[in-house]
Amino acid sequence: MTIQSRIQTRIKRSKRSVFLRSDFKDIADYDQIGRGLRNLVRDGLLMKIGYGLYARARVNRITGKLMPDNAAGADGVVIEAMEKLGVDYKFDGLSSLNFSGDSTQVPAKVKIIPKSSRFTRKIAVGTQLVNAD
Repeated sequence: MTIQSRIQTRIKRSKRSVFLRSDFKDIADYDQIGRGLRNLVRDGLLMKIGYGLYARARVNRITGKLMPDNAAGADGVVIEAMEKLGVDYKFDGLSSLNFSGDSTQVPAKVKIIPKSSRFTRKIAVGTQLVNAD
């Protein structure tokens, strides 16, 4: 079984949709894992969303474009990535009002803001961005 097929099997069996390169360090060394992940991105099984950060992907039936394979969409992928990295985050004002039930207005775009100014890693899933402004 090749390294790429072992990575692919682990991704397909996982309940999560966000992966770090370090999740596969027991399969092979750093460079080999990088090549395997790069090939899976090229094949359309993964999307690269940040440095060493990948999301499981699928093809949208309507547009035919690659999209994150998560029930919550791009917002869910970014939230899962922030939790996977162990970063505290908050939502912008309108989003937090909607989630708490204080407002019935649904924001067009949920903005996720890291609580620490030291977190500078850029995460981009479609139009959902963290630190990429």
